[in-house]
Amino acid sequence: MLTRKQLDLLEFIHSRVKRDGVPPSFDEMKEALGLRSKSGIHRLITGLEERGYIRRLAHRARAIEITKLPEALDKVETFVPRVIEGDKTDGPQPPANALPVETHVQTVPLMGRIAAGVPIEAISEVSHNVAVPGQMVGKGHHYALEVKGDSMIDAGINDGDIVVIREVTTADNGEIVVALVEDQEATLKRFRQQGSTIALEAANPAYETRLYRDDQVKVQGRLVGLIRHY
Repeated sequence: MLTRKQLDLLEFIHSRVKRDGVPPSFDEMKEALGLRSKSGIHRLITGLEERGYIRRLAHRARAIEITKLPEALDKVETFVPRVIEGDKTDGPQPPANALPVETHVQTVPLMGRIAAGVPIEAISEVSHNVAVPGQMVGKGHHYALEVKGDSMIDAGINDGDIVVIREVTTADNGEIVVALVEDQEATLKRFRQQGSTIALEAANPAYETRLYRDDQVKVQGRLVGLIRHY
């Protein structure tokens, strides 16, 4: 049986993985649960792991896999009402706090590889299509890229992962984007702009932040999801 805090943390991790494709950071968990230190999060994570609800993957930053859900959360996730004639439903109604669940999948083009490290040549050709959950992509045009390199591991993005990108040309500070540098090289980095200077930040202390003039960088998309093969 889980404590209230353990259940809250498991629900928060699950919701963030669904929304972003990657688990939240320990700082985000601490803030969400209103704890003062990361040690409290470590204890909750250990408790969830000991009870078999999550699995931590060795040598991977922010790599937490949910292996099962408590019955209360699982019921919310698996309830799928069948809609007939507009807003009428057939069968039992969901609980008041239930979230809508999309069961369909969509295909997006896999455009090749993107550097999570030193920039590589710009992406331009479709390799093949990949299937992604419908709730991951939403509205707009999307594409997928295979990650090459380890510069974003502290953001939970590993070498070989597939990132799902929404096509946009602008980004807010702190968002992870596909950036085209000087119309020649594409890279996956965290975006920050101050005045006419754009910083492309890695999520790995082994890599330096690269600074460019704003006319040297074009945003080609924003990270909305991640697919990992084990």
